[in-house]
Amino acid sequence: MVGYCRAVVQPPFVFVAGTVGRDPVTGDLPADVEGQCANALAIIAAALAEAGAGFADVVRVTYYAPERSDFERCWPQLRATFGASPPASTMVVAGLIDPAMRIEIEVTAMLPQSHR
Repeated sequence: MVGYCRAVVQPPFVFVAGTVGRDPVTGDLPADVEGQCANALAIIAAALAEAGAGFADVVRVTYYAPERSDFERCWPQLRATFGASPPASTMVVAGLIDPAMRIEIEVTAMLPQSHR
């Protein structure tokens, strides 16, 4: 319906589009924000890997959530995902395209030297 790409590689960067927790194969959307966050992170991980990068290469992340209180429930997963060198980040409270969606995550990564 619209021009869209999960990720665009423009060396030295990888721009990953806003990603929600809907399983791309089954279309399932977990009811809870933790499940949606886990799915979104898995989808982002696959996009980064295809581009030759990973979460350690992420320099910027933006989170969107309709409910501010949902974001804190994702913190343990986000700490585990981004490790000791977390990226610069912004959290925006905003409605998402589907009211069942609890979080959307968008990242920018810098390609490792070997992939530039």
